[in-house]
Amino acid sequence: MIIFRYLCRELLGATLAVSAVLLLMVMSGRFVKYLAEAAAGDLSAGILFSLMGFKLPGFLELVIPLGFFVGILLAYGRLYIESEMTVLHACGFSERQLLRYTLLVALLVAALVAAMSLYLTPTGIERTSHLLTADKSRNEFDHLVPKKFVSTEGDRAVYYADSLSEDRSTMHNVFLAELGSSRGETETDHQIVTVAREGVQQIDPETGLRYLVLRDGYRYEGVPGQSDYRQMAFSSYEVLLEIPRLRTKYSEQLQSMSTVALWHSQNPRERVNLHWRLGLPVLVLVVAILAVPLSRTNPRQGRYAKMIPAVLLYIVYLVILQGVRGAVEDGKIEHAWAIWLVHPPFLILGLLLLGGRNRKPRRRKNSAGGGTDDVSGGANEPA
Repeated sequence: MIIFRYLCRELLGATLAVSAVLLLMVMSGRFVKYLAEAAAGDLSAGILFSLMGFKLPGFLELVIPLGFFVGILLAYGRLYIESEMTVLHACGFSERQLLRYTLLVALLVAALVAAMSLYLTPTGIERTSHLLTADKSRNEFDHLVPKKFVSTEGDRAVYYADSLSEDRSTMHNVFLAELGSSRGETETDHQIVTVAREGVQQIDPETGLRYLVLRDGYRYEGVPGQSDYRQMAFSSYEVLLEIPRLRTKYSEQLQSMSTVALWHSQNPRERVNLHWRLGLPVLVLVVAILAVPLSRTNPRQGRYAKMIPAVLLYIVYLVILQGVRGAVEDGKIEHAWAIWLVHPPFLILGLLLLGGRNRKPRRRKNSAGGGTDDVSGGANEPA
C-alpha cells in the first residue's frame, strides 16, 4: 500500500498539473473569442463566465485523458531517470504490478470522464444553447454601444445612436444606413439613409417580429454617385429588424441530447454520439496500458526521449476515433458501432509492448564451467 499510495500521488499530481495547463490553453482561446463577440456587441458581457462554466465539462472530457497519458509518461519517466523504478524492480516489484496499480488509478479517472461525457457535457451544452438563444432574443438595444456603429444580422444595415435612455429602451439622435436593390435595365445597389430624433423598439404580439420605430426625422434614398436622391420627412417610420438566427446547429443538438435519449434512438448519427460518449472512458484505460511501456526511459536518453512519439501516437488514436465518428455522421459508414473497431488495435499494441518487456530471458550453458548465462535482459531490468 505504501508503493501504491506513492505511485498514485505521483500519477495524480502529474495528471492534475498537465490537465490544468492544457485546460488553461483551451479555455483562454475560447474566452478570447467570446470576449471579442462581447466587445462587438454580439454578446452580453454578463453571460461570459456562465458560458465558460457550462463549456467546462466538454473541455475536461478531452483534456483529462491526454493529461493522464502525459502524466504517466512524466511520473514514471522521472522514476526511471532517478533509478527509483530500478530499486522497485530489484525489490521484487514486477511490471505486472505496476500495470495493475496504474489501471486502478485509470479506473478512477475513467469514472470521472464517464460522468462528464454521459451527463455533465450534454447538460452544459444544452444550457449553453439556451443561454445564447435567450441572449440573442433580448432587446436589440441591450447590445448597443452608444457612439458606435453597429451592424444588424446579415450586414444589410448599420445604425448609430448618440446616447441611450437609462432603461436602454430609447435611442437618441439615431442614424440608420440600409442597403437595398434597384432593378431596372441593370441591377444596382441603392442606399437608404435615415436620421431621426429618437428610436424605440416594438415587438408585434402576433408575429413576434421586431421593428425599430423612428420618430421625427428624414429619409434619403438613392444610388451613391448620382444626384437624383429622394428626400422624405416623417413623424414616424418603422424598420423591420432582422430575425435573429439561432446559434444552435444540428451537431450541437446531437451533443446536447441526453444519454438516455441517444440510447433509445435508432438514428446512426445519434447512435454514434452514444458510442463516442461510452468510448471516452475506454480511451482512458487503453492509453494507460500504452503509457506504461512507453514511459520506460534509459537514464542516458533523458526524461523526454519518448514524449514526442508517445504524444503523436495518442493524437493518431484520437484523430482516427474522430474520423470514424465523422464518417458515420456523414453516412459514409453505415454502422455506428464501427467506432469500437478503433480501440482493439491500440490495446493490442500496448499489450505487445508490455509482452516484449515481460518475456522470459533465454539461458545457455557455459561451456567452461557448465553454468548458465543470461543472453537477454530480465523482466525487472530497466530499459
